[in-house]
Amino acid sequence: MKKLIALLLAAVMVFALAACGQQAAPAEKPAEAPAEKPAEAPAEAPAEAPAEEAKDYSGYTIRIYSNSNSTERVTWLVEEAKKAGFTISLDTNEVISGDTAAIQAANENKDGDLIFGLNETRWSQLIKGQYENLSIIDWTPTWADQVDYKYDGKAYGLVVQNVLMLYRTDEFGTNGEALHFQHWADVIDSGYTWYRQNKVGGTTNMNLNSAMLYPFTDPNSPAGGISIDGWKALWKYCADGKFSSDDAYKYGLEPLNRGEVQIGSFYSSSLYGKIDAAAESSEHPLLGTLEPENWALVEIDDGTYYINEYIGILDKAGRTEEETEAVKAFAEWFGSGEVQAAWGEEFDSYPCNKEAAAVLYPDGVPAIYEIPNFAMNTVEGTDLSYAEYVALHNSEWTNIMTNLGFYWKDAADAPTEPDWENIDWATLTQAAA
Repeated sequence: MKKLIALLLAAVMVFALAACGQQAAPAEKPAEAPAEKPAEAPAEAPAEAPAEEAKDYSGYTIRIYSNSNSTERVTWLVEEAKKAGFTISLDTNEVISGDTAAIQAANENKDGDLIFGLNETRWSQLIKGQYENLSIIDWTPTWADQVDYKYDGKAYGLVVQNVLMLYRTDEFGTNGEALHFQHWADVIDSGYTWYRQNKVGGTTNMNLNSAMLYPFTDPNSPAGGISIDGWKALWKYCADGKFSSDDAYKYGLEPLNRGEVQIGSFYSSSLYGKIDAAAESSEHPLLGTLEPENWALVEIDDGTYYINEYIGILDKAGRTEEETEAVKAFAEWFGSGEVQAAWGEEFDSYPCNKEAAAVLYPDGVPAIYEIPNFAMNTVEGTDLSYAEYVALHNSEWTNIMTNLGFYWKDAADAPTEPDWENIDWATLTQAAA
């Protein structure tokens, strides 16, 4: 009502002023000015061009391979891409699980347009052409300068990811004792219970292994560039760690949440969201996120192992120029600041795109992403970063763990600890026949 009255008063004032203007007259009539020719009517301003509509690329189905493919992520991306004018095909992790499976499927099927996810290990192999049927085309998005992690002209970072070691500080954990290790592997002598993964493969499993093996690098070792002490430590981590064949327990956050172990591990993306929902699956849940109430990160002098997930466009035989344009347009859209901010908000991940990060975290970088990154440290005796060292030896490590039976799922089938001093490492580093 007040607004309406104000508007009416304003209208009255306008009419009054107009009336005053019409009634006011000078005391004397001025001399008439000579008549002028009527001015020509001004030319009509050109009509504004209609805004250019976003091109519809939905006629071509873009085939995507990724390990960042939970059902929720796939559903979200398919729906958002459709709104933006794209049709995509992407398998969930029920069909393709992990980076090894994703890249192998792409290599075997030879039908992929685009890959996103993976990590530096896989991307360095991919960029260097180590997969027979996969090559990345040249491509530079408009947002390339917003990303520090990139293989310039080829692939660009989407998400920053690292692995974390957490512990409970309450009566189900350390009862207030702070945990401080020099290396990740020190957990095996901590005196506390911990959870370990239940299989060799998978991106996060590989990253946890990379974190555990970091202090044991030895370029002269025949055991995949890792000292024998390193493999002994990893064996003890497996043998003495708690585990389950239930994949819902992956990596250790859920058993930590239930109070079944004192130390667990998890990946940075989704951590806060998982803890926010912790009470849904536990009578003794983890509490708090930004200000933990009954949990904390283990302080580890080495830091942690970071990876970055990238996006790159595959060179697909038979794809037309117009179809390639659709693929590039999708990659441009998906990696943009706006979409990566939405992706990060939806799935609690930290974007490589600085514009997106500023939107999601206006108060600064979250603590879990400020932990030192030893993936970029140079390995002593080499000119390689640890991430490059992992890429060089990753297949050997996988073969060693597979051949010796690491990460068994059933305690009844636990293998006997190897005779470490009498192992044929040349054979073990090769894939099993």
